[in-house]
Amino acid sequence: MFKKLIGDRRFYRRVILLMLPILIQNGITNFVNMLDNLMVGQVGQTEMIGVSVANQLIFVYNLCVFGAVSGAGIFGAQFFGNGDHKGLRDTFRFKLLFCTALTVLVTALFFFYDDGLIGLYLKGEGTAEDIAASLAAGKGYLKIILIGLIPAAIVQCYASTLRETGQTAPPMLAGIIAVFVNLVLNYVLIFGNFGAPELGVAGAAIATVTSRFAELIVLVLWTHRNRHTEANQFVIGAFKSLRVPIDLIKKIAAKGMPLMLNETMWAAGIAFVNRCYSSEGLDVVAANNIVQTFFNVFSVAFMAVGVAIGIVVGQLLGAGKAEEAKDSAIKLIVFSIAVSIAVMLLFILCAEFIPNFYEITPEVKLLSTRMMQICALAMPLDAFAHASYFTLRSGGEALITIIFDSGFVWAISVPVAFVLCEHTPFTILPIYAICQGLNGIKCLIGGVFVKKGKWIKKIVD
Repeated sequence: MFKKLIGDRRFYRRVILLMLPILIQNGITNFVNMLDNLMVGQVGQTEMIGVSVANQLIFVYNLCVFGAVSGAGIFGAQFFGNGDHKGLRDTFRFKLLFCTALTVLVTALFFFYDDGLIGLYLKGEGTAEDIAASLAAGKGYLKIILIGLIPAAIVQCYASTLRETGQTAPPMLAGIIAVFVNLVLNYVLIFGNFGAPELGVAGAAIATVTSRFAELIVLVLWTHRNRHTEANQFVIGAFKSLRVPIDLIKKIAAKGMPLMLNETMWAAGIAFVNRCYSSEGLDVVAANNIVQTFFNVFSVAFMAVGVAIGIVVGQLLGAGKAEEAKDSAIKLIVFSIAVSIAVMLLFILCAEFIPNFYEITPEVKLLSTRMMQICALAMPLDAFAHASYFTLRSGGEALITIIFDSGFVWAISVPVAFVLCEHTPFTILPIYAICQGLNGIKCLIGGVFVKKGKWIKKIVD
């Protein structure tokens, strides 16, 4: 029994070597985002609320891009596992074209409808002055952030393709450089250090955009400089033509694009749930911003395991090793849960001290602590659901993935959050606990889907 659930030393060595660069990159990125959030929180509570709402919109966009590169990426991982560099190159081209077009559309939407979109989250209790200040801060931040969406999208195309070839270190190094640039410029521009103007929220946005361009330059230069290596052959001649074979487009549309739609709908669902929480007042918006920021920091370990599942299982399926793929998926899911339990305990303890770093009211500090502790208790459920998602996705089983992920959010999480927030006398803490506990149902569904094994498919020739 334990042999089916626990791998040997060689198995975990391979997984850790694969996930460690991803963990380091995401860990540093989320740590700097946390410092960014803390710095903005030092400017003022209304400014922090405005930035957090703007980032809710960027969150939906980021998941759209992630869905696009991941949907196409299931072909990329299997092409590489099958030794097909041309197929990987065509997949890379598709990512670039699609993500660029998507980014142009989203930029236009956010630019012209910023008032209405940000205003959706500012309907709860709060003074008119605080709401107006939060809206102004959010609009100013969003307008600048839009400049960095194109380089961020291109980075995702390169980074995801490199990871599909098993190269997780280059995206990690580029990400480290980017977050260092972001951190230094945050310190200089938000508070006006070293003779720079004190720009506040605008300074935070400028720092983020600059870091996006720095990350793009580093990653592109490294990839093309090493294009003659075995793994990087996908960039040789990648820009001589923008043509993508119609057969591949059809396959990605059939298998990959539903996964992009899933990511988009999932992100929109989570944004809607957060919108429901915001109806409980501006204090809840501020507290939820802190919770989400630190959840991202503490969850990087089991999130990295999920990405590793997509790579390991995808390559095994592409190589025709179905039984090994299933065995590896089960062991990695168990590993992810074990990691999440350790993280859960640490998060519960740290939640008592984290809010003290913000310039917020005592009420918001206490609310943040309790919400973080509730979120921490649900981490093993999050880990199981996250690992199950990447397992189902690795074989391109689009319908099952959509039902399990975004389907669950819109069928269960959104209605429950809406009813609890709008039609019951409950306060935010019991509402939040109930909504977090819903992931237990999602885990049961994921376990059934993984066990049935319909996801075990080779989708490339």
